[in-house]
Amino acid sequence: MANETVFKRYPNNPVVTPASVSRANSIHNSAIVKYGDGYAGIFRVDEIDFSFKMHLGFSTDGIDWDIEETPLHMTPEHPGILPHARTYDPRLTEIDGTFYFTWCHDSNQGPCIGLATTTDFKTFIQREDIMPPANRNCVIFPRKINGKYAIYHRPSDRGHTPFGDMFYSTSPDMVHWGTHRFVFGTVDKSWQSTKIGPGPAPIETDEGWLLIYHGVWTSCNGYLYYAGGALLDLDEPWKVIARTRDYLLAPSEIYERVGDVPNVVFPSAAVVNGETLRLYYGCADTNVGMAEAEIPELIAFIKERSL
Repeated sequence: MANETVFKRYPNNPVVTPASVSRANSIHNSAIVKYGDGYAGIFRVDEIDFSFKMHLGFSTDGIDWDIEETPLHMTPEHPGILPHARTYDPRLTEIDGTFYFTWCHDSNQGPCIGLATTTDFKTFIQREDIMPPANRNCVIFPRKINGKYAIYHRPSDRGHTPFGDMFYSTSPDMVHWGTHRFVFGTVDKSWQSTKIGPGPAPIETDEGWLLIYHGVWTSCNGYLYYAGGALLDLDEPWKVIARTRDYLLAPSEIYERVGDVPNVVFPSAAVVNGETLRLYYGCADTNVGMAEAEIPELIAFIKERSL
């Protein structure tokens, strides 16, 4: 297939289509983790009235999915935490048996980052928003860094931000966030020249934190979304060790080129099976695709093709 470097697409992509949910206009940009003897996922489902909902899904192999018809329900931990009418782009991280998931939701002040927790993918507790508006992407590290919870996030604005750099922040309690450190930004005249943002939760390796991220280029015909990779310091994750000059995946297949938003590869979930990294990504804001890479080869690629 075109432009494949270390990631090889699943030959029967896409693995999830709108046919999985009866009211779906599209299913994309979703969060998937290992759970029990299989996989669990929180799927972004844009419905036929253009409401944006999140639905639970389960799979034994991570390829064939059973996605629930009813949207995911959350119970607020405080009466002042209101339900969100328009929710999208969830991410999932497990820390010590608790699954934390973040998502983006709309407000009058711009996009915000929501937070909820579950231990069984049955009961979900909605917690205070992690960041005030405007913020578009947020992923939680799978362990504490120097005794604190940590995230990568991407400040935004009220619209479909024509800019974007990534920041690192920490919290003692998942409520109060500070230590905001710049991580990296755009690269002029490249596939990541307009904006960048974190994809799946960082993966800990001997070489550093492995992060798959998205980069955007503005062509004469609009935005194009790509997947890139970076290695960051284990103890000081705002410090970049290496970052790809070349993209890892680009929109080239028909299901990535054609859809509600053409020309989009949007990495949103990564599952590690031994030395294999399975990447799930949104395709043209319509379907979910999957690709796999061997982690040693991926790390070598990032280091050898670094900026």
